[in-house]
Amino acid sequence: MSEKIYPDAATALAGLIEDGQTLAVGGFGLCGIPEALITALRDTGKKRLTVVSNNAGVDGFGLGLLLETRQISKMVSSYVGENKEFERQFLAGELQLEFTPQGTLAERLRAGGAGIPAFFTRTGYGTVVAEGKETRQFDGEWYVMERGIRADVALVKAWKADKAGNLVFRKTARNFNPMAATAGAVCVAEVEQLVEVGAIEPDQVHLPGIYVDRIVVNATPEKRIEQRTVSK
Repeated sequence: MSEKIYPDAATALAGLIEDGQTLAVGGFGLCGIPEALITALRDTGKKRLTVVSNNAGVDGFGLGLLLETRQISKMVSSYVGENKEFERQFLAGELQLEFTPQGTLAERLRAGGAGIPAFFTRTGYGTVVAEGKETRQFDGEWYVMERGIRADVALVKAWKADKAGNLVFRKTARNFNPMAATAGAVCVAEVEQLVEVGAIEPDQVHLPGIYVDRIVVNATPEKRIEQRTVSK
């Protein structure tokens, strides 16, 4: 079990990342993103990466760091939103983008992790999302076939882990991280707290350690706020 623990993010990624790989990266906006692992990923210098993530962070933070260094050649995501460099590269034809509805993206990751190669959903039928995809009618309604997603490496962020890799996520950070973790052939988890095996109640485990290969502790993540709203 102790073999899963790595001293820092760079060491945790050593020997895993290669040019042209597909990576599943957890997070929802800036919530629950593996900040230290993303910085270490940038520092590998690997390029032509396909990154599957709900969005791409913001300019200068999160996956936005990898867009600035042109290490990402394709994004599979549901939201461009807050990242001006993401928007600029896409509109300039410098970045491939596979737009996927948010719920469909979550299910594609979950399906990939569960060994389900494809599924049908009504979401996106009759829109550009369905272009080039198989459609089929069930019970009088039309559905679009979506492929499950498998990634070479998954990078996720959890609140707590035990030394066997069992993970607990906090609140919004649970949205995409568990699905991203299961979709990766290898999963690296960045955690804020590391406890002994048995310290987490079995009913409180959100992701079993069988899915987690490497763990790195980042006890003081920056946790930026994407959109700050305060009362008047």
